[in-house]
Amino acid sequence: MSDDPKTLVSTDWLAAHLKDPDLRILDASWYIPGTGRDARAEYEAAHIPGARFFDIDEISDARSDMAHMAPPPEKFMSRMRAMGVGDGHQVVVYDGHGMLSAPRVWWTFRLMGHRDVAVLDGGFPKWQAEDRVVEDLPPVIKDRHLTARFQNNLVRDVTQVSRASKLGSPQIVDARTAARFRGDAPEPREGLRAGHIPGSRNVPYDTLLNEDKTMKSPDETRAIFAAAGVDLSQPIITSCGSGITAAVLALALERMGHDSWSLYDGSWAEWGMSPMVPVATGDA
Repeated sequence: MSDDPKTLVSTDWLAAHLKDPDLRILDASWYIPGTGRDARAEYEAAHIPGARFFDIDEISDARSDMAHMAPPPEKFMSRMRAMGVGDGHQVVVYDGHGMLSAPRVWWTFRLMGHRDVAVLDGGFPKWQAEDRVVEDLPPVIKDRHLTARFQNNLVRDVTQVSRASKLGSPQIVDARTAARFRGDAPEPREGLRAGHIPGSRNVPYDTLLNEDKTMKSPDETRAIFAAAGVDLSQPIITSCGSGITAAVLALALERMGHDSWSLYDGSWAEWGMSPMVPVATGDA
């Protein structure tokens, strides 16, 4: 792969830059409740040297009754300053799954106006498989001011998505499994209807990944979107279960050079719960 510090970097790239003074590494591991994995405990046991733990559930909008909605800029700035992440830093985000939740944090930085942020391709599993150095020490942190410039164009709410569903534009692309998209499989969260947003297309996030959880090439991902009926010349809204894997699609789109995308933050956790919006079942 070709390394791009604004989207995706390899383990080789990170190893070569590990001691750069303006590099900040974030462990953004997050697991669906009930999987038996504790992201913070795993971080404390072993992480890439210097990595800080980014708690997706805590660095969120506490005013919302939905999980891990994007934080207000003021909260984001405060949390990043306390973590020693600030203006002028190159940020690299990874997760313990390989490629699951790290793109969500990449998107959050982009939402706050920061472009010098990349996801580690293959994440912590690839780093460990290559027998690279890890540590269990907490990082030494020095406060660093971070400026947030909220980018409204990168996020969409239920009203905007409902309008897109009715008008057919922007296109809505769902990152959930095909079975959940069709409504054949139950949702992991209680109280949600099964199915998908009317008019949306389905690109399961893991179809964009290789076996080692690295992202497929831009040409391969472009073909996958096209095969799902997505017109890559038009704007796209990405969606998923709760706004996590929708960011995998957003990262793939950005890497392909598609710069007219946004993410539905509430995703199916919001849409599937609301009796005010329609649900479709079956294939797109």
